[in-house]
Amino acid sequence: MVIGYGIIDLRIPESGSLKEKRGVLNKILKRAQNEFNVSIAQVGDLDEHRFARIGFAMTGNESRYISAKADHLLTFIDSLNVADIVSTKMEIMTVSDFAETRDWEAGKYDEF
Repeated sequence: MVIGYGIIDLRIPESGSLKEKRGVLNKILKRAQNEFNVSIAQVGDLDEHRFARIGFAMTGNESRYISAKADHLLTFIDSLNVADIVSTKMEIMTVSDFAETRDWEAGKYDEF
């Protein structure tokens, strides 16, 4: 399993209040979730009405797929033309099969 996650820092030049910022972010977040099936949320700059920090995470089978999907996500957010991307940070991590690393007794959790 491959996990890609990152941070996107945005500048929202047209925002004059936190309410306007929330409207812009809702547009970005909902459309990104629908288009890319990605977990995405505001994770920073909560009290700044012109800046926002968004965190995202996605999973897949290949790192190339995750990298391309993240690039498309950034292009999509930029193409909405409601905020400027100031900076991005992304990391891709490969996780070994959890089934091989289980260390519990057979039948121990059968009662659930």
